[in-house]
Amino acid sequence: MKAVRIHEHGGTEVLVWEEVSVPVIKPDQALVQIKAAALNHLDIWVRRGIPGISLPMILGSDAAGIIKEVGREESDFIVGDEVIINPLLFCGKCEACIDGRENECPFIGIFGESTDGTNCEFIAVNERNLRKKPDNIDFKSAASFPLAGQTAYQMLVNRAKVKEGDTVLVWGSSSGVGSFGLQIAKAIGCKVIATGGTTAKCNQAIDLGADISLNHYKDDILGVVKDFTNGSGVDVVFEHSGASTWDVSMKILGKYGRVVTCGATTGPKVSIDLRYIFFKQQSIFGSTMGNVQALDAVIELIATDKIKPIVDEIFSMEKIADAHQYLENSNQFGKVVLIP
Repeated sequence: MKAVRIHEHGGTEVLVWEEVSVPVIKPDQALVQIKAAALNHLDIWVRRGIPGISLPMILGSDAAGIIKEVGREESDFIVGDEVIINPLLFCGKCEACIDGRENECPFIGIFGESTDGTNCEFIAVNERNLRKKPDNIDFKSAASFPLAGQTAYQMLVNRAKVKEGDTVLVWGSSSGVGSFGLQIAKAIGCKVIATGGTTAKCNQAIDLGADISLNHYKDDILGVVKDFTNGSGVDVVFEHSGASTWDVSMKILGKYGRVVTCGATTGPKVSIDLRYIFFKQQSIFGSTMGNVQALDAVIELIATDKIKPIVDEIFSMEKIADAHQYLENSNQFGKVVLIP
């Protein structure tokens, strides 16, 4: 089979589409033929260099495909099942995992960083990392949501505890995690202020349900949010940018407001004025990835047409360098998808 691998860290020139061995499955695994995979910014960070990465590495965390082989007779899956891969890896040894409660087990790794990933033609996957693909979406859509979808759900529901009637500001709603954050907040019954970097992206956010959409490069975010909330500020800020947006995030956060952050793509160093935190009784939540419960909740939202994966552009895996460049240039609204 062929796979996208890196043998060293660097720019897009280190991405290689090459022949590797088809994996041999263990008794608790299934062999999945990849029909579509999706890019995340994690792929770019791994390519550039994250300490501890074992090389060579097959990149990729998200994917959907068809089961070609199962490792045991008593299985929840059969050959031919259409499945989604949960990108998060769990220990499989603790009491929670043994009892089927992986959502209580902190994830210990992720495909494409901790172990070989999904940018390939076939992958061996533990059955606990598989979910049936909803019938109402195709493989490209199915591959596009596991990591970003559960990350957004974890941020909003499990960490920030959003509720119906809250006003939520979603930075960068054109990104994978941002587009899911926007939709999940609307599905809960929130008012959503979305931001985008172009007029087209702002219009797309409105199409997804945003109550208002602002250009974070040109518009007066502070002034518009103040007017929209009658001066009270927002209840929740959905942060994944970091240094470039943090000061504004804190200024627009209302009393009892919550900032939830999962990333720092524009830099990790920010300043905090503690007086606002304690006078307004605000909270700051960190959030990383998700858990089984978050993924299952997102699958249910998709299966019932409450939210939808947004596929922006499709590349063949052979053109992986072009796909990485497209994502790095922030050209997308939604997800960039790969097909073998």
